[in-house]
Amino acid sequence: MAHSYSHLYNIPSTGLRFFTVYGPWGRPDMALFLFTKSILQNKSIQVFNNGEMSRDFTYIDDIAESLLRIIFKPATTDDSFDTNKPNPSTSWSPHRIFNIGNSNPTSLMDYIGAIEDCLGIEAKKEFLPLQIGDVPCSSSNCSELESWIGFRPSTSVSYGVRKFVEWYRAFYRI
Repeated sequence: MAHSYSHLYNIPSTGLRFFTVYGPWGRPDMALFLFTKSILQNKSIQVFNNGEMSRDFTYIDDIAESLLRIIFKPATTDDSFDTNKPNPSTSWSPHRIFNIGNSNPTSLMDYIGAIEDCLGIEAKKEFLPLQIGDVPCSSSNCSELESWIGFRPSTSVSYGVRKFVEWYRAFYRI
Protein backbone atom coordinates (compact mmCIF):
# COMPACT_ATOMS: atom_id res chain seq x y z
CA MET A 1 0.00 0.00 0.00
CA ALA A 2 2.83 2.38 0.85
CA HIS A 3 4.41 1.75 -2.54
CA SER A 4 1.07 2.36 -4.28
CA TYR A 5 0.57 5.71 -2.53
CA SER A 6 4.17 6.61 -3.26
CA HIS A 7 3.61 5.84 -6.93
CA LEU A 8 0.15 7.40 -7.28
CA TYR A 9 0.72 10.57 -5.27
CA ASN A 10 4.52 10.96 -5.39
CA ILE A 11 4.70 10.62 -1.59
CA PRO A 12 8.16 9.54 -0.40
CA SER A 13 7.78 6.28 1.51
CA THR A 14 10.38 4.31 3.45
CA GLY A 15 9.74 0.83 4.82
CA LEU A 16 11.93 -0.55 7.60
CA ARG A 17 12.61 -4.13 8.69
CA PHE A 18 13.88 -4.28 12.28
CA PHE A 19 15.92 -7.27 13.45
CA THR A 20 15.53 -8.38 17.11
CA VAL A 21 15.72 -4.99 18.79
CA TYR A 22 16.78 -4.99 22.46
CA GLY A 23 17.86 -2.55 25.12
CA PRO A 24 16.61 -0.34 27.95
CA TRP A 25 12.91 0.56 27.99
CA GLY A 26 12.13 -2.38 25.74
CA ARG A 27 9.15 -4.68 25.93
CA PRO A 28 9.09 -6.66 29.19
CA ASP A 29 7.80 -9.75 27.37
CA MET A 30 10.98 -10.06 25.29
CA ALA A 31 13.75 -12.58 26.03
CA LEU A 32 16.26 -10.13 27.51
CA PHE A 33 13.76 -8.91 30.12
CA LEU A 34 12.43 -12.39 30.85
CA PHE A 35 15.89 -13.94 31.11
CA THR A 36 17.30 -11.16 33.30
CA LYS A 37 14.32 -11.21 35.66
CA SER A 38 14.30 -15.01 35.95
CA ILE A 39 18.05 -15.27 36.50
CA LEU A 40 17.93 -12.62 39.24
CA GLN A 41 15.02 -14.47 40.88
CA ASN A 42 16.91 -17.79 40.67
CA LYS A 43 14.23 -19.20 38.33
CA SER A 44 14.90 -21.24 35.20
CA ILE A 45 14.73 -19.73 31.73
CA GLN A 46 13.13 -21.43 28.74
CA VAL A 47 15.64 -21.97 25.95
CA PHE A 48 13.87 -23.02 22.77
CA ASN A 49 15.33 -25.19 20.00
CA ASN A 50 17.67 -26.52 22.68
CA GLY A 51 19.61 -23.26 22.30
CA GLU A 52 20.48 -24.03 18.68
CA MET A 53 19.28 -20.77 17.20
CA SER A 54 20.73 -17.37 16.44
CA ARG A 55 19.38 -13.88 16.07
CA ASP A 56 20.57 -10.66 14.55
CA PHE A 57 20.34 -8.75 17.85
CA THR A 58 20.20 -4.99 17.25
CA TYR A 59 20.79 -2.54 20.08
CA ILE A 60 18.23 0.26 20.45
CA ASP A 61 20.80 3.05 20.07
CA ASP A 62 21.66 1.71 16.59
CA ILE A 63 17.96 1.75 15.71
CA ALA A 64 17.59 5.33 16.98
CA GLU A 65 20.64 6.52 15.02
CA SER A 66 19.35 4.85 11.86
CA LEU A 67 15.90 6.40 12.26
CA LEU A 68 17.34 9.84 12.90
CA ARG A 69 19.36 9.65 9.69
CA ILE A 70 16.50 8.19 7.62
CA ILE A 71 14.07 10.90 8.75
CA PHE A 72 16.26 13.52 7.14
CA LYS A 73 16.80 11.57 3.92
CA PRO A 74 13.42 10.84 2.28
CA ALA A 75 13.12 8.13 -0.32
CA THR A 76 13.74 9.08 -3.94
CA THR A 77 13.06 7.36 -7.23
CA ASP A 78 15.62 4.87 -8.47
CA ASP A 79 16.36 5.92 -12.05
CA SER A 80 18.12 2.60 -12.66
CA PHE A 81 15.13 0.53 -11.50
CA ASP A 82 14.59 -2.34 -13.95
CA THR A 83 11.08 -3.81 -14.11
CA ASN A 84 12.51 -6.95 -15.74
CA LYS A 85 14.91 -7.49 -12.81
CA PRO A 86 13.27 -5.58 -9.96
CA ASN A 87 15.07 -4.83 -6.73
CA PRO A 88 12.32 -5.01 -4.08
CA SER A 89 14.04 -2.37 -1.92
CA THR A 90 13.78 0.40 -4.57
CA SER A 91 11.28 1.56 -7.16
CA TRP A 92 10.46 3.95 -9.98
CA SER A 93 8.49 5.73 -7.23
CA PRO A 94 10.04 7.58 -4.27
CA HIS A 95 9.97 4.37 -2.22
CA ARG A 96 12.70 2.47 -0.34
CA ILE A 97 12.88 -0.51 2.00
CA PHE A 98 15.78 -1.03 4.41
CA ASN A 99 16.86 -3.68 6.87
CA ILE A 100 18.00 -2.33 10.22
CA GLY A 101 20.04 -5.01 11.94
CA ASN A 102 23.47 -5.69 13.31
CA SER A 103 24.35 -8.01 10.38
CA ASN A 104 26.09 -10.27 12.88
CA PRO A 105 23.90 -13.17 14.03
CA THR A 106 24.64 -14.26 17.60
CA SER A 107 23.79 -17.67 19.01
CA LEU A 108 21.14 -17.69 21.69
CA MET A 109 23.59 -19.41 24.05
CA ASP A 110 26.13 -16.58 23.56
CA TYR A 111 23.37 -14.05 24.22
CA ILE A 112 22.42 -15.85 27.43
CA GLY A 113 26.13 -16.03 28.28
CA ALA A 114 26.40 -12.24 27.96
CA ILE A 115 23.50 -11.84 30.40
CA GLU A 116 25.07 -14.32 32.82
CA ASP A 117 28.42 -12.48 32.62
CA CYS A 118 26.80 -9.13 33.37
CA LEU A 119 24.76 -10.49 36.26
CA GLY A 120 27.53 -12.71 37.61
CA ILE A 121 24.98 -15.55 37.86
CA GLU A 122 24.68 -18.72 35.80
CA ALA A 123 21.17 -19.25 34.45
CA LYS A 124 19.17 -22.36 35.17
CA LYS A 125 18.16 -23.47 31.69
CA GLU A 126 15.13 -25.47 30.63
CA PHE A 127 15.88 -26.69 27.12
CA LEU A 128 12.81 -27.04 24.90
CA PRO A 129 12.14 -27.86 21.23
CA LEU A 130 11.69 -25.23 18.55
CA GLN A 131 8.34 -23.45 18.86
CA ILE A 132 5.91 -23.76 15.96
CA GLY A 133 6.41 -20.86 13.56
CA ASP A 134 9.79 -19.84 14.97
CA VAL A 135 12.88 -19.66 12.77
CA PRO A 136 16.29 -21.07 13.72
CA CYS A 137 18.23 -18.02 12.50
CA SER A 138 17.69 -14.41 11.52
CA SER A 139 20.28 -12.31 9.74
CA SER A 140 20.16 -8.90 8.08
CA ASN A 141 22.00 -7.42 5.16
CA CYS A 142 22.25 -3.69 5.82
CA SER A 143 24.46 -2.68 2.89
CA GLU A 144 21.59 -0.69 1.31
CA LEU A 145 21.00 1.14 4.61
CA GLU A 146 24.70 1.93 5.01
CA SER A 147 24.89 3.17 1.43
CA TRP A 148 21.78 5.36 1.90
CA ILE A 149 22.53 6.97 5.29
CA GLY A 150 26.25 6.33 5.84
CA PHE A 151 25.63 4.28 8.99
CA ARG A 152 25.55 0.59 9.84
CA PRO A 153 24.41 -0.75 13.22
CA SER A 154 27.39 -2.31 14.97
CA THR A 155 26.87 -2.35 18.75
CA SER A 156 28.21 -5.64 20.13
CA VAL A 157 25.90 -7.90 22.10
CA SER A 158 28.25 -7.81 25.08
CA TYR A 159 28.11 -3.99 25.21
CA GLY A 160 24.35 -3.80 24.56
CA VAL A 161 23.48 -6.43 27.16
CA ARG A 162 25.75 -4.73 29.72
CA LYS A 163 24.00 -1.37 29.12
CA PHE A 164 20.63 -3.10 29.48
CA VAL A 165 21.58 -4.84 32.73
CA GLU A 166 22.90 -1.55 34.16
CA TRP A 167 19.61 0.13 33.27
CA TYR A 168 17.52 -2.82 34.56
CA ARG A 169 19.28 -2.85 37.93
CA ALA A 170 18.89 0.94 38.31
CA PHE A 171 15.26 1.00 37.13
CA TYR A 172 14.11 -1.91 39.29
CA ARG A 173 16.52 -1.00 42.11
CA ILE A 174 18.08 -4.46 42.18
